[in-house]
Parts: sequence; C-alpha cells; structure tokens
Amino acid sequence: MGSTGHNEEGQVVFGASEASRLAEELRASFISCKTRSYEWRRSQLKNLLKVAEYHEQEIIEALRSDLSKPEFESYVQEISMVKNSCKLALKELKHWMKPEKVKTSLTTFPSSAEIVSEPFGVILVISAWNYPFLLSLDPVIGAIAAGNAVVLKPSEIAPATSKLLAKLIGEYLDTSSIRVVEGAVKETSALLEQKWDKICYTGNARVGRIVMTAAAKHLTPVLLELGGKSPVVVDSSINLQVSTRRIIAGKWGCNNGQACVSPDYIITTKDFAPKLVDALKHELESFYGKSPLESKDLSRIVNSNHFARLKELLDDERVSGKIVHGGEVDETKLRISPTIMLDVPQDSLVMSEEIFGPLLPIITVDKLEESFDIISSGTKPLAAYLFSNDKKLKELFVMTVSAGGVVINDTTIHLAVHTLPFGGVGESGMGAYHGKFSFDAFSHKKAVVYRSFVGDAAVRYPPYTKGKLRVLKALLSGSLLGIIGVLLGWSKG
Repeated sequence: MGSTGHNEEGQVVFGASEASRLAEELRASFISCKTRSYEWRRSQLKNLLKVAEYHEQEIIEALRSDLSKPEFESYVQEISMVKNSCKLALKELKHWMKPEKVKTSLTTFPSSAEIVSEPFGVILVISAWNYPFLLSLDPVIGAIAAGNAVVLKPSEIAPATSKLLAKLIGEYLDTSSIRVVEGAVKETSALLEQKWDKICYTGNARVGRIVMTAAAKHLTPVLLELGGKSPVVVDSSINLQVSTRRIIAGKWGCNNGQACVSPDYIITTKDFAPKLVDALKHELESFYGKSPLESKDLSRIVNSNHFARLKELLDDERVSGKIVHGGEVDETKLRISPTIMLDVPQDSLVMSEEIFGPLLPIITVDKLEESFDIISSGTKPLAAYLFSNDKKLKELFVMTVSAGGVVINDTTIHLAVHTLPFGGVGESGMGAYHGKFSFDAFSHKKAVVYRSFVGDAAVRYPPYTKGKLRVLKALLSGSLLGIIGVLLGWSKG
C-alpha cells in the first residue's frame, strides 16, 4: 500500500503518520464524489462478487490454514453469505438509493418532504478472526452500497485470510477509495487515532470499549458487534432428535463453538436433563465419530492463547467433576473435543465469561420459567434460543428475554435471513446490519423539505399579536376544524 513506510531493517511499517496519510487520501477521494455514483457502487459490488466466485478455493485454503475450518462450513457460512449479500445489494441498490417520500403537516403547508440516504464518508471496518472472510466483507458491502470510502483492518489472528483479502481487494477494487491495512495492535491503534465518519468493529467487549473510547474523541458513531453468553432454553415438549441436532449444528457446527451466536449454555429441567444429555451424546457420536479429535469436520482452536483460556475453563475444580461427555484435548494440534458439563455452578469460570469454544455447560432448574431470571441476571446476549412447542412459553420468551436476536426451535439461522437486522443490545453490541440494514447502517438519513414561494403566511412574522398566536396554536394543534374556527372568529384560542 502506498501509505506505508519502512524501518531501518527494511520492514514495512504502518504508524500514525501512515494512518493519517491514508485517511486523508480516502477523504479526498470521497470529497471528489466518485463513490456516490450508482455506477461506482455497482462496479465495486460486482468486483467483490467476483472475488468470492473466482477465488473460492483460495478462500477455503486460507480458512483451513487459519482455523482448520471444514470446506463445508467455509462455503456455507462464509463464501455463500458474502455472495448473497453482494447479489442482494446489486439487485436492490437503485431502490435503496431512491429518496423516500414522506408526508408533511398542516404547519408547513404547502410543502413536500423526503428522506435522502447519503454516505457518511470514510468508514473504518475492524473485523474478527472467527469468520474472517464473512465478517470482513459483509460490512464492507454495506459501506460500499451506501457510497462510502472504506478502510478494512482484517484480524491478524487469521493471517492467511488477512493476507488473501489484502491481495484480492488490491486487485479487484478501486484502491483510491477502498484499502486494506494488515497488522496487529500497533496498526489498529494508529488507525483508531484518526477521524473516521463511522467505525464498525466486530469482536469482544473489552476491545469494543477501546474502540468506543477512541471514537468518542472525534464524536464518531460506532457499530459494535460483540458477543455474550447466548442461552438455549430446552423444554421437554420437543422433538428431541431434531432439537439436539440443531443445537449441535449451532454450537460445534459453527467453527467448533468459536462463533458469537453459538449456544453458550443450556437451561433445562432436572427431570429432562438426562434425556437431553443422552440425545446430545448420541448425535455427537454420529456426527463426529468416537474420536472427535481426529474429525475433519471440527475446526481447531484458533491459537495457543485461546487454547490455554479454554483449558483453564475446563480445569476449574468447580466443573471438573461435572463433565459428562468429551473433555479430551490435544495441545499440539490445538484441538478440544465437544464437551458437555451437567449441573455446573453459576459461579464457575465457564459461566462467568463467553466461552467461545467447544464447551457446553448445562444448568438445571425445577421449573423452566426460572430460566428467565437466570438469563436476565447476566448481560444481554447477542442471541437467545428456545426449544418448545408451548405457545405461551414462546410468547413469554420473546417478550421477556432481551437479546440481539431470538430463534425459536433452532439456532443461529437468523443470520441467513437478510430481511432481519443482525446486531446486539447492551453488552452484546450496538447498531445492526445485514441486507438493507447494512445500507442503512452506513447512511445518514437526511431530512429534506421542499417549499415554493406561494403561501407565505404573515402570521409567523413579527409583530406578534394575540390574534396571530391563536392562529398558530390552531395550526400547531393540527386540527383543521380548529384552524377554520379561529379564522372565522368562532374560537378565542
């Protein structure tokens, strides 16, 4: 990238001066208005679609290098979702860009009004390592569709995907308006020092606070996609096989639990828990075999630091006797088998933080309604799941549980519904994107009113009189009869 320099050893460096220069270059490009045109937006979206279509195997190999991610998951959960986002944006772009006509009131009569979607300017996207292709490009698609210039900072924890993104975006997209900056904390910090028009960060709450603090210095709005402990409440009135399969698909079938919307823990009744555990064991063995550490259908833990963190949760003396399935580890290959813990205490380490891995604790209660208090006692999760055929319980769950998204009788699938917003609440994030919501997330909704020179009323101008005030009171009340009454002298106001 042209804005980087070199140190004394000849290594490429990216510091505050390079970040400042980059921001200035992109701002100049944005000010030139080139990114605002329909043609530019469409051409960039078409080229992003080519990236996903023409380089599928390279993307799969990069994800395998970074996470040992199965090809099935790489395609279904990352590549196809990027393709679909591009196709939807290309199909709907003209409609999204069109000003939205809105009604006006008697107060401004005669007039017309509309809401114009205008780009914010220069967007900084800081993406995550667990879905490094999808979570890098999905926000970028929205930012481009909205007409912005963009800087993408992929996660250094997924280096192969980061390198590939830098290469492909450099080859396919307009680098005068769209850039990739690789690197780690130093590079991210340098970028955060600059003034952006919006920042989109996907990751954990600790770094989210750092991003928000940096953004506050420039009054920059933020879109934070964080995480949290996503609960699964399981009733006994269910199809047990289908339910356990869907829980497994959302937990271990999503990057081996390393997903922000993966089920984090289960709540069920004491009576039903043994049946649920047996069903989970049976389906896990049918999916991943008797030696899951050898399965090619399970991602590995991303690095040694995260492995050590998960091992600490596993070794906590408060849960070591609660493991009813799994618990095998292979430190050399960074693998941990699907692990179920039954009746874990709520003060254990595994219940104190988001797990983000293949461990699944089960909490038991006497009555399922007690689950609402357990969920509400913690921070608001990014997702919440309920398995039940009880209509009243479903209604109560949707009404009572505050979460970024809720799914009944399945897990994680709300991400695939482009007509739904994807985002958190409270500690699990702020703002939302996906589909039209991505376009809206990176657009300012500008209010525009049109008036002619006809109908200029003297009543709004000094000198102010009691008569004028009566007319204005009637006008501001919005009552046509009241206005007529004042004008005809029927009302004293």
